[in-house]
Parts: sequence; C-alpha cells; structure tokens
Amino acid sequence: MKNRRVILASQSPRRRELLKQLNIDFEIISPEFDEKTDTNEFSSEIIENLAFQKALSVSKKFAPDSLILSADTVVVLDNKILGKPKSENEAFQMLKSLSNKTHKVVTAVSLFDVKTQKSLTRSTESFVTFNELSDEDIKGYITVHHPLDKAGSYGIQELDKHFVRDIIGSFSNIVGLPLETVTQMLVEFTNLIET
Repeated sequence: MKNRRVILASQSPRRRELLKQLNIDFEIISPEFDEKTDTNEFSSEIIENLAFQKALSVSKKFAPDSLILSADTVVVLDNKILGKPKSENEAFQMLKSLSNKTHKVVTAVSLFDVKTQKSLTRSTESFVTFNELSDEDIKGYITVHHPLDKAGSYGIQELDKHFVRDIIGSFSNIVGLPLETVTQMLVEFTNLIET
C-alpha cells in the first residue's frame, strides 16, 4: 500500500488474524459507533452503511495519510438479521432457529481514504447449512465457546464438523472478513485514489 497508514477499524480478533494473511502492515483502532439499527429486516444498504460509519468514526481522529478498512458481518435467516445475543438463552434460541436450515452470512467491507475523502463499500454473501442440532449440541457449544460476541451466536471456525452440512462461498467471509473481496477492493481503491 505504498507507505499508506492502514487502519483496521475493528475490535474483532478474527478480523485481525484474517487481515494478517494479506501481509499488509496495519494498526488497529476500535470505532466509536453505535451499531444498533432501527430494524432487523436485512438489506445490504443497512450493513454497508454500518461498515462505512465505522470507518468514518475512526477517520475523524487520524492523520490525512490514513486508509481505513472497516467491516460489518451479519447472519441472516428468512431475511431477518440475527445479531449478537444478549444472553446464553438468546444464543440457544438463535442456534436452535438455524438448526437444519440454510442461512446466509453477509459482510460489508468499507475502505475510506482520509486525505481524498473517497470511499468504496461492498458486500459479500456466503451460505451455510446446518445439520439438525440437538439441544445438547447447542448447550455444549455455548458452554465451551461463550458466543455472546458473535453475530448469529456462533463462530464458524469453532463449530464441530457435525454442525455444518454445507458451505457455499467464501469461508473467510463467514469468519468476518472476505479476503478475496478485500484484495480486489484494495486494488480498485488504490487506482481510484490515485486518479
């Protein structure tokens, strides 16, 4: 990124580990932004706006040479957003609702150049089909992994293999940062801000 200061606007350790795979030097600064939305109905515009607002909240504090990367990931079932559970009981109910069904995981990624004020935001979708999960399966997962910080109440990288029947699309997207999309966006964005 040619001497650009790249900032990952995220508290997620999973996003940090994924971004390291692209061999980019970056800093981490947590966005100060309320992620609540007025609706749980899914639309790509909603999560793309959330990702952009996260980048914007960080951009107001830092040097003009910064390139900010932010993301927002949601789990969607029957066009309803399943956010982060507020309790273990809510986590149980979410996972129960995903049992023996296909849901989608959508991550919006936003790049924002502080100097030029140009931005690029894009969404990536993947599909996950769970096997039928017993109450014991669900309770065991919650007890071991405490998924209250995860959209949809699970982290794909933590699930026992018998939880998942099928995955279509980017695995890194399901974890929280679609590396293929990020790589493509960085190329496009570099061209955009240099023109």
